[in-house]
Amino acid sequence: MSLCAGQERDLLDVLPGHPRREDVRARLVELDPHNVDAAREAVRSAGLAQVEVVAADASLLDHYAGMAPADIVLLCGVFGNITDPDIERTVDACTQLCATGGRVIWTRNRKSPDRVPLICRWFEERGFEREWVTDEQQFRSVGVHRVRGRSRPLRPGERVLTFLGYDRLRSATRARDRRPGRPARPTLSDRPVGSVELAGSMRPGVGSVSSVGFVSAVGPVGVVSAASRSPCAPRAGAPLRR
Repeated sequence: MSLCAGQERDLLDVLPGHPRREDVRARLVELDPHNVDAAREAVRSAGLAQVEVVAADASLLDHYAGMAPADIVLLCGVFGNITDPDIERTVDACTQLCATGGRVIWTRNRKSPDRVPLICRWFEERGFEREWVTDEQQFRSVGVHRVRGRSRPLRPGERVLTFLGYDRLRSATRARDRRPGRPARPTLSDRPVGSVELAGSMRPGVGSVSSVGFVSAVGPVGVVSAASRSPCAPRAGAPLRR
């Protein structure tokens, strides 16, 4: 399954020529019509009948019913564009979307404040095992966490996050930090718990990942880096930073 899949080049650039292409069943969820059309054309051209492209809001869990829990969850290009409480909520949701033994693959830039250590902590507090995280000297980080506990049932009707975009997020954060007597940032316990999951079987370190998604696979499937991706709810003219 792919969250905010964009044109899903991470999957569609590698799957057509992979020897186990027929073992992969995938659902790609993307809101932007241009990206949806491009992904569907790539799927059609490659003859990947088992790859489904859904034009919908990827933050709503209803769109993963019938696919979750998955073996690979790609959650990339998202954490740098949403608030901290929404990051934690999405991490929590991965306990629904990712199968036991499956992996969540995620990305986040290390621009100050560096949230990579905090994201790792949130995953590990929920029973995920850290398998690999890009060296801290790398500005664009990729992490792989594996589910060790039991996955939870999917809760349709829940919305996991609001995709603000990097620039809007930074502007809102700076404005809040300038306010005198501002309240503490909310934590997950202050807000309704949502969920999002992605899963799959992938070797850490195979390429770099710059997309988000869920892929159900029988065995290891490499993922290739995409040159550009779109957020679930793109804002015209807003650059996407990972």
